[in-house]
Amino acid sequence: MKYLKFMQKVPVLKHLINKTISHLASSDASSIANHFSQFLRTELASNNELKAEVFNIRHQVYCEELHFEDENTNRLEQDEFDSHSYHSLIRHVTTNRVAGTVRLITAEQDTDQLPIEVHCMHAITDLDITPASFPRNEICEISRLAVPETFRRRKLDQFQGAATGAINEVLFSERELRCFPYIAICLYLSAALMALHNNKKHCFVMMEPRLARSLTFVGIVFKQLGPPVEYHGKRAAYYINPEMFRENLSEGYIKLLESIERELYPNEQARRLKRKFFKFTWGLRFS
Repeated sequence: MKYLKFMQKVPVLKHLINKTISHLASSDASSIANHFSQFLRTELASNNELKAEVFNIRHQVYCEELHFEDENTNRLEQDEFDSHSYHSLIRHVTTNRVAGTVRLITAEQDTDQLPIEVHCMHAITDLDITPASFPRNEICEISRLAVPETFRRRKLDQFQGAATGAINEVLFSERELRCFPYIAICLYLSAALMALHNNKKHCFVMMEPRLARSLTFVGIVFKQLGPPVEYHGKRAAYYINPEMFRENLSEGYIKLLESIERELYPNEQARRLKRKFFKFTWGLRFS
């Protein structure tokens, strides 16, 4: 893989190498999906006890480690957006520790605002795609993705706040380690499922361009809405909708998505989803 990344720098080879990396990532994801649930499981934080676990992990990452927010005595990181948000978490089965969390902020009421509207509207220069361009009850924002240090490969993932995969080789088995780099990706898939199951059609997120580029290899392709700005480091505004998500998600990650969806929404009836340019369908639970 490191040789492929080196060859990416050669302009004439870049497109071919990107395709190769995407294919390898997709194949690996299909393999990971087969035993992901043995070591990690996804949950909706649907009660106060689970939300307290979510807020504690956010305090560990955003307050104690990254110092993006002030620490507090109850060790729970919360803000005004949590009252109109959905939360999901990934739990390590063996230890019962929370391995990561993410929230999806909505605007169910006309007075509800997304963080991007409050803090980062200057980051959006594509004025055709802003939260105000769509019905309030159809917009959302992915926010507060957090993976605690125990589950992070810090030497390989140097950009702050990305929380892209966790590894502690002393505590975990070799098979478990194969799953951990997928934690951040699975959190994005969880956020997508929360949006789709709650009929949110227009999703915004502030993230580092490097993370956005890496997600394209998975097939999660965001549209960048403006240049990077200073917001807990250099971040840019991005947009995605269900059509973009369906058309680009790599085949191997469909299997992983289905596994996550069965855990998050076990009681909802599956709906067939047809994707353009492919002759097969997947039994995903969204229309």
